[in-house]
Amino acid sequence: MPNQPQAPAVELSGVCRLLLAETDPPRLTDEQTAAMERRWEEAVTANPALFDGPTVVCAGLEWKDSETLLLTWYRATYRLYVLRLDPVHAVSAPSVFVSVAQPTDDGRLLVGRMASSTAAPGRWQLPGGTIEPPKVGAALDVECLRRHAALELAEEAGREVASEDLELWAVTRGDKGNVGVHFRAPACPAEALTEQYTQLVAAESAQGRTSELDCIAFIGSDADVAGLGGRYADFLPVLAARHAANGTTDQAYKRR
Repeated sequence: MPNQPQAPAVELSGVCRLLLAETDPPRLTDEQTAAMERRWEEAVTANPALFDGPTVVCAGLEWKDSETLLLTWYRATYRLYVLRLDPVHAVSAPSVFVSVAQPTDDGRLLVGRMASSTAAPGRWQLPGGTIEPPKVGAALDVECLRRHAALELAEEAGREVASEDLELWAVTRGDKGNVGVHFRAPACPAEALTEQYTQLVAAESAQGRTSELDCIAFIGSDADVAGLGGRYADFLPVLAARHAANGTTDQAYKRR
């Protein structure tokens, strides 16, 4: 596996309003289903911590006007993602995830390295995670994504921020089609963020659990990403550059 993604994610500039609409999942052939089951068993054998939980898959993106993006999605479980790697029976199954850009009061961004127990061990990224679908019949909207982003920030970094204080900041699409919805939290001193993370790790350890991030760091721009060492999420350089260019006063994205 290469150390870095083959291509960086691309920011979908100008998204001021994000709409989400559910659609039916595509039907798999018997051969695709068999390949998926086989590959999932292999993946779980290699990493027993993997969980076949519910997830949201992107079915398409469409601009409704110059500021409004429609994301169509369907329900699946994590095992569908392993089918993307099959050379014969591969399907396009772009994930939908959220992340939180947590700035410090001196202009840096908090980043974390995924622990060995996660699906992407050793990868540097912003706190965040893939989206889970709501209950059948319930709507998935930006407020749901905002709440999930706040939860991920608390669970991964120990940083408690009310969901209403998270601003929609950027939307990215990776070279595999994965869609990232990125929020920004209010600035906080790096010392306080470090202390909150340290307390989280201690609490997790006391309960016999391992934190999803095995360490955190702070970066000032995309130039600092390579210095982290190891792999990093394809969207990280793009968002680090955006942060460096606009700082904590960026007002391009509103609550929509």
